Amino acid sequence: MVSAGDFRNGVTFEMDGNVFSIIEFQHVKPGKGAAFVRTKIRNVISGSVVERTFNPNDKYPSAFVERRDMQYLYADGDLHYFMDLESYEQIPINATTLSDSFRFVKENMECKVLSYKGSVFGVEPPNFVELQITETDPGFKGDTATNATKPATLETGAEIRVPLFIEEGDVIRIDTRTGEYMERA
Repeated sequence: MVSAGDFRNGVTFEMDGNVFSIIEFQHVKPGKGAAFVRTKIRNVISGSVVERTFNPNDKYPSAFVERRDMQYLYADGDLHYFMDLESYEQIPINATTLSDSFRFVKENMECKVLSYKGSVFGVEPPNFVELQITETDPGFKGDTATNATKPATLETGAEIRVPLFIEEGDVIRIDTRTGEYMERA
């Protein structure tokens, strides 16, 4: 059992027959009245996000979410195949299950496959990936007064904004959680 007063980011619990994960939480102690916990929670099966307040004394059963390291192999239509690194078992995962950050994953990258009671509900790519720029406009010298950016296409087909000095063929580091350029690799 997990108490609402013990909520932290990433905690998973069962409520109303669904499994939820804490995205954000805030303990609020108003000057008048009882304290409460304001949260933003995600239904791990459907992916919907809801804001909700809890009494700090509320208790909910903990939900065990299995996170397995798996290697992304290839895509075949709407199915993406992953291989368990220990048993070499291959499992197909539907494209609708994958998050937006999956656009930064290329073949042979390791990801965490999330499942609850045997059913896969999500894939977490690595937090940082290094990808090559396949297409972008040429850079301009001297335009450094502002944080000017330009669109660039990565080797996975994803598009992001990069600084003007980045050129085709450069390998860059990307934060997959935000989809932002971090630095040259």
